[in-house]
Amino acid sequence: MHIHYFQHVSFEGLGCIAEWCRTQGHTLTATKWFEPDANADAAATADWLIIMGGPMGVYDQDQYPWLTTEINIVKTALEQKKKVLGICLGSQILAAALGANVYAHTQKEIGWYPVDFTFQEQAADLINVLPQHMDVFHYHGDTFDIPNGATRFAASAACNNQAFMYDNAIGLQFHIELTPTSLVAMIDHGQAEITAGGPFVQQRNHILANTPQLSVNNNALVNLLNYLAAK
Repeated sequence: MHIHYFQHVSFEGLGCIAEWCRTQGHTLTATKWFEPDANADAAATADWLIIMGGPMGVYDQDQYPWLTTEINIVKTALEQKKKVLGICLGSQILAAALGANVYAHTQKEIGWYPVDFTFQEQAADLINVLPQHMDVFHYHGDTFDIPNGATRFAASAACNNQAFMYDNAIGLQFHIELTPTSLVAMIDHGQAEITAGGPFVQQRNHILANTPQLSVNNNALVNLLNYLAAK
């Protein structure tokens, strides 16, 4: 397949998804919106869009005009029944493309917190793909309403809407794509927010102590990528 991904900041790349694409023999192209010559033309011919994370919000379109372009591209992909995977900001962009509200949550969720998965309606087949419970890495201050026609299939104590499925599209609020290197890059960039703390904000040492959990997260994501590829 031809997979095109949207990257919004230099420190939030594909993570383990890049290796999966390589081993599966997929063609990979990218739009890196933070680069001055960013071009999204290749997205039009892609079979699958992957939308990565970033510290900006969907509502920051005045500051980042490319957000409007990106949302419109995702809308078109959904109309064409293409595969779409959105991670963190990517899930919020996917929700916005489906007409749902995206807004600041009552609290930030940063660190390793468990999510509970539920398997019903459109997400019923995920019972063979994901565990019922998993500790995952979160880094977000926004949340979204579940789009009309979509099925929610994950929740955490801090945030009820953690994942949804709509046709061939899946949005994940949390990060299961990270590698040890990209985890360090993310927390380095967000150190001020981490230091500020909060009821669902873990400190750097605690976050890094749980780095071995990334392999469990990556395995779950590979299962999900294989599922979407076959869908």
